[in-house]
Amino acid sequence: MTKRTMTESAKAASWMNAELSAKERAHQLLAAMTPREKVGQLIQPFGWTTYSNEQGKAVLTETFKEQVKQGDIGSLYGTLRADPWTGVTLATGLSSAEGAEAVNEIQRYAVEHSRLGIPLLIGEECSHGHMAIGATVYPVPLAIGSTWNVELYRQMCRAVAAETRAQGGAVTYSPVLDVVRDPRWGRTEECFGEDPFLIGEMAVASVQGLQGEDLSKGDAVAATLKHFVGYGSSEGGRNAGPVSMGWRELIEMDLYPFQQAIKAGAASVMPAYNEIDGVPCTTSQRLLDGILREEWGFDGLVITDCGAIDMLASGHDTAEDGQDAALQALRAGIDMEMSGEMFSRHLLSAYESGELEAEVLDRAVLRVLQLKFRLGLFERPYADSQRAADIIGCDEHVQLARQLAAESVVLLKNDGAVLPLPKNIGKVAVIGPNADRGYNQLGDYTSPQPEGSVTTVLRGLKARLGEERVLYAPGCRIRGESREGFESATQIASQADAVVLVMGGSSARDFGEGTIDLRTGASKVTDEDVSEMDCGEGIDRMTLELSGVQLDLIREVHAAAQGKPMVVIYIGGRPVAEPWVEEHIAALLQAWYPGQEGGHAIADILFGDVNPSGRLTISIPKHVGQLPVHYLGKRSRGKRYLESDSKPQYPFGYGLSYTSFDYSDLQISSDQLSIQQLEANKNVTATVNITNTGQQAGAETVQWYISDVVSQITRPANELKGFQKVWLEPGESQTVTFEIGAEQLRYIGVDYIPVIEPGSFIIKVGRHVQDTQSIHFTVGKE
Repeated sequence: MTKRTMTESAKAASWMNAELSAKERAHQLLAAMTPREKVGQLIQPFGWTTYSNEQGKAVLTETFKEQVKQGDIGSLYGTLRADPWTGVTLATGLSSAEGAEAVNEIQRYAVEHSRLGIPLLIGEECSHGHMAIGATVYPVPLAIGSTWNVELYRQMCRAVAAETRAQGGAVTYSPVLDVVRDPRWGRTEECFGEDPFLIGEMAVASVQGLQGEDLSKGDAVAATLKHFVGYGSSEGGRNAGPVSMGWRELIEMDLYPFQQAIKAGAASVMPAYNEIDGVPCTTSQRLLDGILREEWGFDGLVITDCGAIDMLASGHDTAEDGQDAALQALRAGIDMEMSGEMFSRHLLSAYESGELEAEVLDRAVLRVLQLKFRLGLFERPYADSQRAADIIGCDEHVQLARQLAAESVVLLKNDGAVLPLPKNIGKVAVIGPNADRGYNQLGDYTSPQPEGSVTTVLRGLKARLGEERVLYAPGCRIRGESREGFESATQIASQADAVVLVMGGSSARDFGEGTIDLRTGASKVTDEDVSEMDCGEGIDRMTLELSGVQLDLIREVHAAAQGKPMVVIYIGGRPVAEPWVEEHIAALLQAWYPGQEGGHAIADILFGDVNPSGRLTISIPKHVGQLPVHYLGKRSRGKRYLESDSKPQYPFGYGLSYTSFDYSDLQISSDQLSIQQLEANKNVTATVNITNTGQQAGAETVQWYISDVVSQITRPANELKGFQKVWLEPGESQTVTFEIGAEQLRYIGVDYIPVIEPGSFIIKVGRHVQDTQSIHFTVGKE
């Protein structure tokens, strides 16, 4: 039979019957596969290496074609990924429509030239927008968390899914559900914060938004939960470092968001690089089989992180060699290797020699095939290039990015009501290394950006005030010791009526921008370019201070400004701890990485068109020596150090507004329920009235905490159990409710199972964890 005849036969095969379930179809297809084809389904090469761009058209490589013909490939990673790692630039990359056609060309070859016509699983990075040229770049997850707006994030995920699927991407390697314990970690920016409940709410929204109501639709992608688990609790905040954590804390804190996302129907999970109590997550049967599949009932795909299997033999040293590592991972519950070579090198030979059990191989292949059927790839393997051109980066998505950025900015300090600035102000000096560096406000996992697509703070202020009212000097770089730009910065500070300093960090990899002339702000390329990057994956720090000479620049500009209104804006991927700034600067904004529309959003806030409503999801310490300073520490953690108390500079949930809110009339429908009533799903309702007592409309995030007064196992003093963001006009009031039941009161008890204990509980509500009102509630034995 010819290849074409075999393809026609495959089209008429029983597994092409869409009336059957995905599971039934996967079993029927599996029965027709050879061992080599089975192994091939578990292999995922780098997608960008499978073709070359020749005048906007993808030309497939001969290596890729041969892999397809032999059945040696089941998935591709990052087919449209563009960044310095892939080497894909604006000049060599593809437009939105061209990208869709490229993926179609790849899929067409896979379907028409493989023996069984199995489409490929196209996996893409989409943490805060599809990592492809032209896609909308939203704020990073740490900023998204600071919005406390779950519904708005769900809308963002719908938009990201639509842009990704329009180009043929079917799986995203997001959301990141790690609970941050040490913000020195470079991947803090990719996480929602330090609280598992809030992360869990965002996790559910991401699954619902990304996957939609039906995975097979043209605006849905499969969500991959990562990094399973404990990745945010590494030793010393070092990426992929060991995690030393008790099983109870792991269940209550780090596993909780994943469990919520699994309940919401997440299709895929990615284990973390790290080890927990000496066992790498990649080979932890207790996690991947015991908890994920047996306890939670997960029946989706488990894919490794890139290079994780290789780490077993060269890093963790729990495997003798590559084959041992590959077999350990597959037996533990791994179904696909992300862009490594362990599976492709070793699985087929291990199977043929009898070292790999047929049932273990078949189990993994079934999960891969089942996801492909659920995604509708056999019926609709191709993307619509016209839809891609229409929807990617559309006005609606750009406006959504701007709203998310605006809601994510946290007003940390506003002494003397420096903000908002008067609309009729004269000249504004915009100073700092992050004032006009577009990539510095986007975060890691970002593609190259066309000129003008990113609105920096400088551009946002110029668009608002006009060129003639804005003075600019970068002053210094993020890193490095050069002070040659200080003179220009202090000069314009003395000439202006107000000063805006845009400082912070950068997760920008080398996109070929070169460096900047510190006197003029112009870009330039030199032989001694210094990387600006001080955050992002693999960039962990020993301190939370500003890098380079940024603090020195702030001091000199402060002196030159001579009491004029001055605002410091931090743009970066982790908190900043700078005591001098706290003592001397009256107005301070934390903007994280606000995405492509960040400059417009910040300008709106500076001049009062938008009332800041962001609230911290991560505690900011006074000094790095206070770490860990997250609010979920136990009561016994201690009160102070010799030099200072142990309280953070800014606590979890904190954020100021241009208006004021009053909390009143806190009530509870019943002050007591029995354990039996709670287990029978009986709830009580707490209510509180919120009133906008200021002169400007604004949003308040009402936060509900529960404190277990006495328990058999030690508990945190406060645990977030609910929140609601409410918008109020001046003088307007609203009653906010909070349902309290078994879910809010139980914890992991002595036997590592959820339990409700009798006793006293304190229900707290307020602006942040250190500013609450309370009411008591009792759980009775009978």
